[in-house]
Amino acid sequence: MGDYQFLMLKDAITCINQKVNLFSVILDFTLPQRTKGTARIPVSFADYFCKLKVIDESHSEFWVPVHVFAQEIDGLPLVASVGDIIQLSRVTMTVHEGDVYAIFNNKFSSFALYDGKDGDSFHPYKVSLRFHAREHDERRIASLRKWLASSEVIDVPNFSLLREIDRVVCVNLACKVLHISKTTNDKWMIFLWDGTDAPPISIYNKLEDELHNPLPLHFEPLPPSRDVLCTFPTVGTILRVILDVDCVTYILQLLKVDQWMKFFHVFCKMHEGLWYGVFTSSSMIRDMPNDDILIFERQSNCDQRSLGELDRMPYWSCPWPSKITEVKRIDVPFSTLMDVLTCKKETNNFRCVVRFVAVIPWRVEDFRAPCGAYRVRFTLEDPTARIHAYAHAENGEEFFNCSSTDALKRKVIKLLGVPASRDGEAIMGGARNPPWVQCYLKSNPIKQRHWIFETKLLG
Repeated sequence: MGDYQFLMLKDAITCINQKVNLFSVILDFTLPQRTKGTARIPVSFADYFCKLKVIDESHSEFWVPVHVFAQEIDGLPLVASVGDIIQLSRVTMTVHEGDVYAIFNNKFSSFALYDGKDGDSFHPYKVSLRFHAREHDERRIASLRKWLASSEVIDVPNFSLLREIDRVVCVNLACKVLHISKTTNDKWMIFLWDGTDAPPISIYNKLEDELHNPLPLHFEPLPPSRDVLCTFPTVGTILRVILDVDCVTYILQLLKVDQWMKFFHVFCKMHEGLWYGVFTSSSMIRDMPNDDILIFERQSNCDQRSLGELDRMPYWSCPWPSKITEVKRIDVPFSTLMDVLTCKKETNNFRCVVRFVAVIPWRVEDFRAPCGAYRVRFTLEDPTARIHAYAHAENGEEFFNCSSTDALKRKVIKLLGVPASRDGEAIMGGARNPPWVQCYLKSNPIKQRHWIFETKLLG
């Protein structure tokens, strides 16, 4: 066909083994990946590839795949958003196992990317080396934009809040990028936040395993430095997301610290009671304009939480924490554990709402040292962080508030969320769901030492 003739998709799919020119709308796309080469696509042909799904007015019910190959990542059509328009020149229509698709060969094919229905410019935001604008391009772009504006072929994706994640699932997120780091196992990790509290997770670790296999305080092998930690918001969960992709360098170039961004198809998973995410080759990243309504909604919710005393309580503890603990000083405003960790004073006191998720020693009979003083370490968590806190000596006497070993066992079992049978006997080894309780802490965040005091365990 002529170099300046563009086909509709319904006609292009009949031109098997021919080179065609297309103007289409991008329905979906993948991130760049390294090609391993096949009999049909040798390694020498290209080092990178991505896949597009395109539609137009003639073929809106079924998409046509486009396989794009290039020797460099920059030679691929790095799409800004689903719904954008792509101009493809001299792509080869191919059929394999009954499926028709187009192949882009960087030796003779070219592309140009344009904004979708909301665009007002006819200048492409990205082009390949061999691209040449044509006289009638603007007319075709305008036609596709008009069609997009009057149709519903491009679904508006739903974006979940972190507090709406209730199981292992693939989600779209609109979050602020707080930090990017490389872990000790050579993986890149991004820290995402939207101001909401991720839901608590049942704890499956056995109490007796805590000494030799303790619950981690954070998902990453080593936590961020205190300087970095002090830049984080103190309300809302910070989701750690692992970059599990070939093109890490490309993804790192897209990420902008301290900016809101959209993340598509992120897998949210659980690890020892902690939420984390995985960014795979099927995931995507988009910039967000500063006036995006999603930013306004999330930032407004966070601002309200930062102002109100009760709003610093975990979302999941509402309307009020369990009454199995009691604190003396109810005039002190609530704080989060991230408030505790980032406090700049050498010592300070905090009233928190937390879950007691682990304890050392695990047997109540071993709570006291040979000298008779209590020496117990608890692991506390809220949606912002986990810490170790100690019930020691006279503070332990006040906290445990009990003379009978059997009575103390019942209190601790309830505090740690161990399920009980109908006759009140603890069912050890199953899932635990500790209640939200109030706790007063004395803290030295610089030395990362925290003590439970002026708190009573009522049972």
